[in-house]
Amino acid sequence: MLVFKILRRPEWDAFRAAGETAGAPVDLADGFIHFSTAPQLAETAAKHFATESDLVLVAVEADSLGAALKWEPSRGGALFPHLYRPLRLDEVVWDKSLPLGATGHIFPEGVL
Repeated sequence: MLVFKILRRPEWDAFRAAGETAGAPVDLADGFIHFSTAPQLAETAAKHFATESDLVLVAVEADSLGAALKWEPSRGGALFPHLYRPLRLDEVVWDKSLPLGATGHIFPEGVL
């Protein structure tokens, strides 16, 4: 099962340069990296990135993250994947641009 992280372009560039990331400022503040499942993605993008256009969608295989990935209640009591360690670049299955269209973000085909 893939889980997804939305990053701003500078965050993605820094992640690629360093080879790992502890996440965005919200992740650092919360002490874990926030991920979303495919059904949670559109709401995550709308809630936290509504007006942002230069985004990168990163896909990671949940099983590859081991015991550091915890499923915890969040929005509306739904279980969200949270990673309690840095994410390594070699764990990224793929990355794609996540542009902002007239009615919201345009997700890669087959993701939602």
